[in-house]
Amino acid sequence: MNHFLFCFFLLNLFNVCMNAQQNYSGDLALDCGNIDESGAPSDFLYTCNGQRRNCLAFLIYKAEPPFNSVPSISNLASTSQAAVATINNVTEDATFPTGKEVIIPVNCFCLGRYYQANTTFHISNVYGIYYTIATKAYQGLITCSSLKRANPLSEYGLVPGTELKVPLRCACPTRDQTKSGTKYLLTYSVNKEDTVPGISDRFNVSQKSINDANGLVEKQTIFPSTTILIPLPTAPSSSQTIIHKDQPLDSPQLFDKHPKSHRSKRKLYEEVGIAAACFVLVLIIILFFTFMFNKRKDGVLESSNERNNNYVLPAAKLRIEIARLDQGLRVFTFKEIKKATRNFSSKNRINGSVYSGGFRGKILAVKRMRRDVSKEIQLLKNINHFNLIKLQGVSENDGIFYLVFEYMKKGSLRDWLCNESSGETGSWIRRIQIALDVANGLYYLHSFTKPAYVHGDIKSSNVLLNNNLRAKIANFSLARAAVNEKSSIGYTSLISGTRGYIAREFIETGQVTSKIDVFAFGVVLLELITGKYAIVTQDRREVLLSETVVSIMEKDGAEAELDSFIDPRLKCDNWTEFALQMAQLSVACLTEEPRKRPSMEEVVSVLSKIQTNKY
Repeated sequence: MNHFLFCFFLLNLFNVCMNAQQNYSGDLALDCGNIDESGAPSDFLYTCNGQRRNCLAFLIYKAEPPFNSVPSISNLASTSQAAVATINNVTEDATFPTGKEVIIPVNCFCLGRYYQANTTFHISNVYGIYYTIATKAYQGLITCSSLKRANPLSEYGLVPGTELKVPLRCACPTRDQTKSGTKYLLTYSVNKEDTVPGISDRFNVSQKSINDANGLVEKQTIFPSTTILIPLPTAPSSSQTIIHKDQPLDSPQLFDKHPKSHRSKRKLYEEVGIAAACFVLVLIIILFFTFMFNKRKDGVLESSNERNNNYVLPAAKLRIEIARLDQGLRVFTFKEIKKATRNFSSKNRINGSVYSGGFRGKILAVKRMRRDVSKEIQLLKNINHFNLIKLQGVSENDGIFYLVFEYMKKGSLRDWLCNESSGETGSWIRRIQIALDVANGLYYLHSFTKPAYVHGDIKSSNVLLNNNLRAKIANFSLARAAVNEKSSIGYTSLISGTRGYIAREFIETGQVTSKIDVFAFGVVLLELITGKYAIVTQDRREVLLSETVVSIMEKDGAEAELDSFIDPRLKCDNWTEFALQMAQLSVACLTEEPRKRPSMEEVVSVLSKIQTNKY
């Protein structure tokens, strides 16, 4: 009978593994020497079997000094401070309590056979060997074997200050997961007290979905410092995170495969976790009602005096639109706008009709417009991505509308490229990252909004840079819902855009597809590698930068002629390789036949590989 049950268990395990999205590698992931004959880690990076080759994914990391603040954790994972701060509902300079779970959003992509999110790590005296970097610094979000494979150095070559390439574990949902409602996969680093039922309850997903995603059988042991994937229907929330009790990672109990003697401690940890979660929930409720009270007190809600004003019809539409938005969007009074911008002082003017303004100590950008902005409001309320400018609030006075956006300290990409005195402009790393940011923003706009949108006016002056030189797409006034390239609808008789960036088929037919954004992105890519404007002067006449570079790339010996176009600030060691890769990608985007242009998903994938090689 026992033999029969054992065989049944093995058969069940075999079936689960055959149907799993990714197989859980157990405590073998802690082995520093487990690399197969091909040099690839065995089951230690997740296989590229998802519906997409690139996606937004999430990691869970426990705050531990010195990695216990938004800046240090963001740097550890090479991700945006703003993105980490936003999803964890804290400020960009916040410090977390020791043991607090922190959500880290990452760009996950296929490289060869495996998914990964790339970052780098500088060896210190504390984290000086592959094992401690993998299990302590990164808490199992990488494995020792995959770290060793990514870096050619032996253990004896690891000295303080050495930079290592780090492939973080992540994955994208499979087709079956997507059909069942999964939108994101969260890489979760297992703790000593964790069980699948407990994780299932905390993240409000079924045990079956977790087991299926990881090839687990019921009641299978999961080991600390290893990871499992958690399928999520929505992005993770800070309300789902808890604070863990201090647990030394070198504790002898770490590798206990039969922790029956520790059930009382596990129960204690679970109770502490539940208490912490309840505390967070109560705190959120208190903050919500405090916010609503202050909102009414500060005049954010429309007062009786304001109702008596004679607003034009678009203002009424705007207010209806605003009423449908979430609580994060403020409705400013015109008095607040005037005070913040010092009555639209020339000293506060950023560019054109855009002004900076101080709102309770926070600098925001105010854009003044005389047209109906209800459609733009509708679009902006439907998008939420780090690389798309975020709308913070709105106002209206005498038919003039004011949109309040996050403030981008470094200004437009066009202005930044023209800044000859800035040493930051001479970096391939900076420019490749900016290109990837813009590509990710468009990829989200084309593929993850409903309906999918076309920006319609991609250009370097509509790409803004924050203090960390991370790029965000702005100005959605010409954005439209996209149509399928084969569709007979979705045409416009009003051809708008900026000369030098407009695709020929849009001029000729007026068809609105995502490929007109791809074309314009190709021009921006050329601006990044040449530093030149979209329209340049040659032999005393104006010519399109795109046509000039495309003609160069079609010739034999393009490298020599391309040399005269590359921004002199980028001509450092080995610049030719990166210039050619970026130019080739740009030319692909500028292909005359729109169907032959790459999608933004493919562009993101190529740029990620270029970025990886650069690092």
